[in-house]
Parts: sequence; structure tokens; C-alpha cells
Amino acid sequence: MSRVVYLDGAWLPEEEAKVSVFDRGFLMADAIYEVTCVLDGKLVEYPGHAARLQRSARELGIVVPLSEEALLAVHREIVARNALDQGMIYLQLTRGVADRDFAYPPADTPPTLVLFTQAKNVLENRAAETGIAVSLLPDLRWGRRDIKTIQLLYPSMAKMEAKARGADDAWLVEEGHVTEATAASAHIVNDQGVLVTRDLSHALLPGITRASVLELAARHGIRVEERAFTPEEAKVAREAFITSATNFVVPVTRIDETSVGTGAPGPLTRDLRRLYVETRRAAAI
Repeated sequence: MSRVVYLDGAWLPEEEAKVSVFDRGFLMADAIYEVTCVLDGKLVEYPGHAARLQRSARELGIVVPLSEEALLAVHREIVARNALDQGMIYLQLTRGVADRDFAYPPADTPPTLVLFTQAKNVLENRAAETGIAVSLLPDLRWGRRDIKTIQLLYPSMAKMEAKARGADDAWLVEEGHVTEATAASAHIVNDQGVLVTRDLSHALLPGITRASVLELAARHGIRVEERAFTPEEAKVAREAFITSATNFVVPVTRIDETSVGTGAPGPLTRDLRRLYVETRRAAAI
């Protein structure tokens, strides 16, 4: 069955939802996006995603055309119109339609806002049981990774290179330290049982799931260090895992040719995934 898509105030069958060839998202990647998970037909961690959308928009000077209340209503409506029980809502916001020019168009140019759904059984994630393998690759993305833009070509290239090497994903490395995965935050648990994750900066995205997992860890007596860590530290870690809105918490069991810990998902990673799903599912709106 065709999905119903939201496009600039209209609800359209996906076959009829069209964006201009002169849209700056298409021409210049001049756009931002957000992904909100849906469980039981409810929005998971929506306030965090809505706040990050506003931050990304402010950083680039793009106007969010809907009020906070209206945007929440659109998210709920798209869930209802698509009878979405589990999956994701993707939102993309561009600077709008204008003749191609490196300079921004006039400030009153209407932005383009698109939302669509993608059904997925996010709870039954095989990788959560088996773990994933990652390859270490150089981080060649632009310098403002803290803004959630649609500039995703290099992460796609890195993902494909990792797959060509027999891995599931890549951990990106810059100046001798891991930044993040292609579309997730990277974490390790060292031999002292300390959860180590990269501190926030322009180098990485402030993950909503990342923040929740750190809060859960602190609440349950797990020591957390927010600092950069090296690939060498990761390879000798007791556990490693990634976090993201679409995967929650997923173990990393191999880095390049090195098994992490026992080579199986670790107990702390499993506990954090369980706690995350339980608490965030209960708090979904």
C-alpha cells in the first residue's frame, strides 16, 4: 500500500509527493533532517529530536515553518495516516526553492518541509543479539558534524567500504581518535568497567539516544567518561557498542580483525539496551 507523505502542508500519496528540481536540498544539500522512532504507534524521545531540529535550523539560518505544537501534531498525524506501529519518521527541511546560487536566497523564501514513514520492526534487531563488526576508516566529513544535515555521501561511502571489507559498519577516525560510526554514536567499556564515549563538539552529532544511555548509565551506578578514545583503546576494551534512534543500543563485537572482549555482546551493553527500550517505550508520546 502506498504511504502517505507530508509535503508543505499537504498530505499526498508517495507517488504524488514531488519536490522542485530547483530546491536547494537537491542542488546544494542545503537542508537538515531528523529521525524519530515509533513504537506501539507512539513517538520515542520526540522532545529531544524536536529540540535538535530547532538547533540545526538555527545554526544554518533555516526557518522551521511550523510551531512546536503543529510539528508534533504532524508527527502524530503521519503515524495515524500510515497505521505505523513500529518504524521511523524521517523529516527533511530545506532552505526552499530558488535559482542555483552559492549565496542564500532571500530570507522570506519559503522552506520545504517533508515527512515520510518507514516501517521497521525495530525491537527485533538481530544485530542486538549477535553484535556487529566495524572497520576503522578515516573521517573525511565536513567540520560541522554537530549539525544534522543531509550531507550523507561520505558516510554512505564509508558504509560501503566497510561492507567490502566484510564488516557491517565503519567507525570513523580523525587525528588518532574515533569520532562516531557512519550513522550512530560510538562507545566502549574499558577494563575498569567505565563507559567511555567521545565528548560533544563540532566533530560529532549530539545523539539523542547517546544522551539517554549516558543518563541511564549514571542512574544505575555505571561510571561514565566523556572523552576521545583511540582505536587501540577500543580494540582492547571489555565491550563496545553503538547507539542511534533506529537501532537503540547495538553491540560491536569486532573492530577490523580484532574481537572485542569475548567476541560476543557484553552484559553491560545488553543491560543498557534493555533499560533503554523499557524506559523510552514507557515514556513515548
